[in-house]
Amino acid sequence: MSEPALAVPGAQGQPDPIGARRTFAIIAHPDAGKTTLTEKLLLFGGAIHLAGAVKARGESRRARSDFLKIEQQRGISVSTSVMNFEYEGWTFNLLDTPGHEDFSEDTYRTLTAVDSAVMVLDAAKGIETQTRKLFEVCRLRDTPIITFVNKMDREAQDPFALLDEVASTLALDCVPANWPIGMGMDFKGCYDLVNKRLLITGKENRNLEPEVIILEKGLDDPRAAELLSEAQLAKLREDIGLIEAACPAFDLESYRQGHMTPVYFGTALKNFGVDELLKGLGRIAPPPRPQPSDKRVVEPTEKAVTGFVFKVQANMDKNHRDRVAFLRLCSGHFKRGMKLKQVRSGKPITVSNPTLFFARDRSLADEAWPGDIIGIPNHGTLRVGDTLTEAEDLRFTGIPNFAPEILRRVRLSDPMKAKHLQRALEDLAEEGVTQVFRPRIGADWIVGLVGPLQLDVLAARLAEEYSLEVGFENAPYETARWISGETPKDLDQFIDQNRGTIADDRDGAPVFMARNAWELSYIEKKWDKIRFHATRERA
Repeated sequence: MSEPALAVPGAQGQPDPIGARRTFAIIAHPDAGKTTLTEKLLLFGGAIHLAGAVKARGESRRARSDFLKIEQQRGISVSTSVMNFEYEGWTFNLLDTPGHEDFSEDTYRTLTAVDSAVMVLDAAKGIETQTRKLFEVCRLRDTPIITFVNKMDREAQDPFALLDEVASTLALDCVPANWPIGMGMDFKGCYDLVNKRLLITGKENRNLEPEVIILEKGLDDPRAAELLSEAQLAKLREDIGLIEAACPAFDLESYRQGHMTPVYFGTALKNFGVDELLKGLGRIAPPPRPQPSDKRVVEPTEKAVTGFVFKVQANMDKNHRDRVAFLRLCSGHFKRGMKLKQVRSGKPITVSNPTLFFARDRSLADEAWPGDIIGIPNHGTLRVGDTLTEAEDLRFTGIPNFAPEILRRVRLSDPMKAKHLQRALEDLAEEGVTQVFRPRIGADWIVGLVGPLQLDVLAARLAEEYSLEVGFENAPYETARWISGETPKDLDQFIDQNRGTIADDRDGAPVFMARNAWELSYIEKKWDKIRFHATRERA
């Protein structure tokens, strides 16, 4: 193992504001400890002074990164939140993604806005279904991943078995950055392989801050024998010997290309491994990366300001009915008051009140650099997928809509509020909470979703933010596909002959609503000049 390669110098005195940026997301299966780790990273970064476990009770102990009412009630993350903080000269932009698989589309969009990711694994369960799905999304973009094996203070799998599982299941080379000493009730702490340090728990395993012991002579240092039992020290020496013999040397380029993952063991709840993880992100995670567009690759060092909207959030402050677009800056030095062109409409937008985020809390941003996420208050003019530029007409790519897996009719308890419902559904569709379809025959709205929990969130937000009581009924359709033709005449002919199964999405694009998979397959074969699309690039 090559420790010096992991010990890349820190950012103290970093003169390059772009090189000091680290924009990352945390991905995990539900209950792996993602939101708890988020809270502790913020605690170590000095962004908060009290971190509460997601399951803790009481207003003051709710997760600071969860701001929607349903998140606080259920102890889950269902909306992406953004947190900006500084630590040891680095500027971190942390995107806390939805932890539930029913919100995979929001997570996908979020992962287009980051330069790296932290994958959190439950030490007892290893790689779970949602972890694998999110990893595959990262792999599509070759996103570098650091692995954090959480909950080592509980009964866990053998650490080597976990490394083998990551390597075999995800085809990643694993390089331990630290190593656990025991597990569960016998968890003693971790050995920092990079800095040759012992991080030891306090008595009864309750100490919030691990005691740091620097070993001048590594595990041969006499202090190691004083702090660990003979059996613990022998096991640790044996494990480190196996790591040095069996694990590959850390290769920064391989990690940044998405082929290798440094692995940190610890317990977020008790702060073990968190500080080392944060420093590791600063040292080795990539600075802002080049971004693909429809014309060329945009480099972060270019002078002209460019960026794309990957999320729109309505009603973050329910008292003001606000709407904020989350813009990932891709190049240039942004300054408050700049005029940027919205490429979709060709119209200029003056960004007068850009904000930096800490979950729902905000602060005015006088300037921002590539990698930063800024919020732009607007009244519906900005949509997910929009590109803003200082000069050139280009469009950043890779932010699609996905065909929904669940279709439901919306039933309104008060028919007099139909126009209010239309506006509310369009608002939430712009956020990505749901997709909205309007059949060309009939007056019902149909919502499209990835998972059933989205229905609960949609109903809760319509009631909480728009005072609309709604119900959902099964639609006569099972799936939807966007359609296009070899020629406009071919498309018009198909729509005329299938008008009863045609709807428009929120942008007016035609959609074929299929009753089942068999019908979709039959229609695809019958109409060979029509293309059926499971994804659609955002307009």
